[in-house]
Amino acid sequence: MKRHWKLIVLVLCIGLAMAAAGAGGAWWLLRPKAPETKTAKPVEMDHTEYKYINLEKVIVMLRGKEGEPMSHYLAVDLVFKTALKNEKMTREHLPLLRAVAVKALSGYTMDKAGQMTVEQFAQDINRAFSASYAAERTTKPFTEAMIGKLIIE
Repeated sequence: MKRHWKLIVLVLCIGLAMAAAGAGGAWWLLRPKAPETKTAKPVEMDHTEYKYINLEKVIVMLRGKEGEPMSHYLAVDLVFKTALKNEKMTREHLPLLRAVAVKALSGYTMDKAGQMTVEQFAQDINRAFSASYAAERTTKPFTEAMIGKLIIE
């Protein structure tokens, strides 16, 4: 009788081991695979050291509809990503950058500004900075302008 129990326990252990192996194999075969890359070129790393420079409290009155009793405004804090070697020049250009940002943002109405995303504002501001530097035929001392804070009131 004891031998019967030992045989039953042995058969159950073998069955459990086979079920675990089957589940592991199914998981291995059915797992999501990483997308294959067509080229085997190594990704080049950007070893440039960057500094982030703040330009706070750029405030612009938004245009409203005629006869609208309340005025609305937009306040934005900008962050400029600049190479470490261009930090000083970017800081010196902050008054110019504020003027370009005010000019770019002052054309918005309350309705349009309320419908835009932060990414859209950043794209518009970056386009304005690129156009300004292209008109002056100089290179931008920063890589990108990002929005640190945006308030529409």
